[in-house]
Amino acid sequence: MESTGRYEFDLAQACYQKHFPVVIAKPTSVRQYAKAIDQLAKTDQIDAKLIAQYAAVIQPKPTPKKSKNLIVIKDLLTRRRQLMQMRTQELNRLKIMGKSLELSCKRVIKCLDKEIERVESKLQKHVELQQEWHDRQKLLQSVPGVGNTLIYSILADLPEIGTLNSKQVGKLVGVAPMNRDSGLFKGKRRIQGGRAGIRTTLYMATLSATLCNPLIRACYKKLVLMGKHKKVAITACMRKMITILNAMVRDNKAWCLD
Repeated sequence: MESTGRYEFDLAQACYQKHFPVVIAKPTSVRQYAKAIDQLAKTDQIDAKLIAQYAAVIQPKPTPKKSKNLIVIKDLLTRRRQLMQMRTQELNRLKIMGKSLELSCKRVIKCLDKEIERVESKLQKHVELQQEWHDRQKLLQSVPGVGNTLIYSILADLPEIGTLNSKQVGKLVGVAPMNRDSGLFKGKRRIQGGRAGIRTTLYMATLSATLCNPLIRACYKKLVLMGKHKKVAITACMRKMITILNAMVRDNKAWCLD
């Protein structure tokens, strides 16, 4: 779901106002913990006890407090993503629905284009009010192949950028290959986990970067010449791209090929 978690947000805000630390945990993490301790039954009372036990044992990091402006930005990003998905669906229909319905599809696409433009305009205004976002936007815009879509996604879905090392940021995005070894067996390494939203946007930006970014293009061509599958090469370039962006934010330095 692309819901911003309005119930969780309201609950978190109430705790924030009383200066209590808040953790918004993934439901799947709590459920997997329940399975690990063989707690398969599920009632409100059991869940309350389980969540308290999960917090005491796992001790997850508190979720950082978000300003009202930041919440609006995340909502606008979610809405933009929804509109872009609807536009893609309508473009696909345009190709298969035939001439009789072509005009109808084009009218809907035109309407969606105008709405996307309105949302992006409003989004930019709110980003300018968020000073640290505005500064980071200018910094990341200096990278060839990186546009506002990726920048907004990074700032909203990867607030930790600039505070992590290369391995941590790759794992968090889900572009770091995971080991699958046991004894003498050496399994094939594959990417897994991470934040799907940012990974999808990063994939599209990396495809663009293989054409216009000299560093990423050279990396991609080298891997392909080595016999790597093109998707494997793209994934490696995605990891290189997010590592570069992370280092730029960390060091507060704009893109420089040297």
